[in-house]
Amino acid sequence: MDDFVAHILVVDDDEGIRSLVKKYLNENNYLVTTADTAENADQKIKLINFDLIILDIMMPGKSGLDFIKENKNKLHTPVILLTAKGEAIERVEGLEIGADDYLPKPFEPRELILRIQNILDKTKKNNQKRIVEFESVKIDLNKQLIFKKNTEYKINNTEKIILEKMINNPGKIFSREDIGLLIDLDKERSIDVIITRLRKKIELSPKNPKFLQTIRGSGYVLWIE
Repeated sequence: MDDFVAHILVVDDDEGIRSLVKKYLNENNYLVTTADTAENADQKIKLINFDLIILDIMMPGKSGLDFIKENKNKLHTPVILLTAKGEAIERVEGLEIGADDYLPKPFEPRELILRIQNILDKTKKNNQKRIVEFESVKIDLNKQLIFKKNTEYKINNTEKIILEKMINNPGKIFSREDIGLLIDLDKERSIDVIITRLRKKIELSPKNPKFLQTIRGSGYVLWIE
């Protein structure tokens, strides 16, 4: 599993914090999705099986603690709380209701990375499909490669996120809105372009797709089984 790349959700209402954390994590080869509210995070976790969540406690609307309470029975993902000075009581409550660790703000980027690594090492389990083969096509999500006949195609992080979700939900139709939430993109035309690009890498005949199909009026579905 040396090639495994963890996908992390960063939830914070402070755009500066989100941007900085995303930058640090990207520099350390993690995939990152962000959410500015707990409500937005609720939408993301319905679509993506994250490997870890970095969660601010105090946010407008639903708090980070409320997010954990509402999801603790169905969310089997490690959580690191980001806490402001003076939130000691909330920090303890967070750990009591299921958070795995906490980090007070401001924090050293290297400390955050070490805490993430420690948690992922302890919870190194991945039941999702990472490599699939069908007909003359092989998709390796770990290495972010598609092998088709004698050709090798690299897939970027956006393509990987879409494929990972579709592969682990065979036969499920994903609307453009669903895909937009996955990759933080709300332009339907841009999503169609990404799907077209993926078809060129997956399909034996991209103009007549057999695997990554369009369901008229509904969205897209991946048929590989």
